Amino acid sequence: MTLSRLSALLLLMFVLSGCGGRAVLGLDASGVVKANAAIPAPVLNDKTGPKAVIPVFVATSRERSDNLSLPYSAKRSPKLNFSRIDIGIPPTHKNGQVEKSSTKPNPARNFAATTFQPYDTGAVFVDRINAELAKRPANQRELFIFVHGYNNNFADSVFRAAQMSYDFGIPAVTVHYSWPSAGSLGLYVYDRDSATFGRDGLAETLRLAAKTKASKILLVGHSMGTFVVMEALRELAENGQTDVFRRMSGVMLAAPDIDIDVFQAQVADIGQLPKPFTVLVSRADRALNVSGRIVGGHPRVGDGSSIPMLQKLGIVVLDASDLDGGAHGVFASSPTLMNMARSGQLSERVLDGDERSAGQAVLADGTSVITGAASLVIYLPGRLLGVVR
Repeated sequence: MTLSRLSALLLLMFVLSGCGGRAVLGLDASGVVKANAAIPAPVLNDKTGPKAVIPVFVATSRERSDNLSLPYSAKRSPKLNFSRIDIGIPPTHKNGQVEKSSTKPNPARNFAATTFQPYDTGAVFVDRINAELAKRPANQRELFIFVHGYNNNFADSVFRAAQMSYDFGIPAVTVHYSWPSAGSLGLYVYDRDSATFGRDGLAETLRLAAKTKASKILLVGHSMGTFVVMEALRELAENGQTDVFRRMSGVMLAAPDIDIDVFQAQVADIGQLPKPFTVLVSRADRALNVSGRIVGGHPRVGDGSSIPMLQKLGIVVLDASDLDGGAHGVFASSPTLMNMARSGQLSERVLDGDERSAGQAVLADGTSVITGAASLVIYLPGRLLGVVR
């Protein structure tokens, strides 16, 4: 590794030092539920926690571990593992944050798992998801599938899935696909290889999701996890399984850490992308700027340098450069995005190009920039839609 590459890697480690962590779930034997047993109703308390419990259905290509605090390790599993983990949201929770602990978490202050139920097969996984869907009103029977990014151990990633589901008020059953990230800042290359390894597992997870009784499937990937998403979609397309795409209500890639040339090749292999297909970018994303330096200066899809190209591919682009700091994790932490999601401004109609739902001016030339203390610029294929605050 050259001195410049080493310097860039060290800078990346500094920039991302708050993105991952050594979180633990906080489980003990009392929280483990047998495969066919009923999940006990959570005990909620607005002082001692949790104030809410989010059930997260997990499919993972991580190896199973005997350590209940991290029931899945960083090792790569030759087969998918399945479970349900209920995550408690602490009463002191602040929107956009994951209040975690590297020691046994305190439910009054930290995200913590309340129950863990492993499943033996994908068929049981589908059956349990269907049972959860059946409890929901008809308009809340979607699946929200989240794929994490670089430097996440298992607890980090499942907590983030629960945080997004809770803070954004996502009216869906939460499913988390966890690929075997090392959860270590110094193992960027291991994570890149693991992202490639993890594509088959996500493709299988999507096939299983399409077998459920969910009305639609929303797929969201972050950072290096977006490479896993694109590779899984490519695998499905090349195997003639694009019927899975028709089950999707949308795909979002947040801060994608993918080489722009690789991304264009992936899109060409996929052919017709699921619609709407959305990419969130930011010129203020220091992590992606450093990632680009590590790989020799090649632009990343999420760094905001290739918006016109993305538009030509029929992709909706959310430019978060001026949105609540525009950092690498803004997709999950932005109060503005949360408000827009809850109010319906980021509805499927907006992302699919229906300007009538925006309530803001459409700028047809695609060159204007809307500024503000907290602003988001939405580029639709062929034009730009500005949404402020």
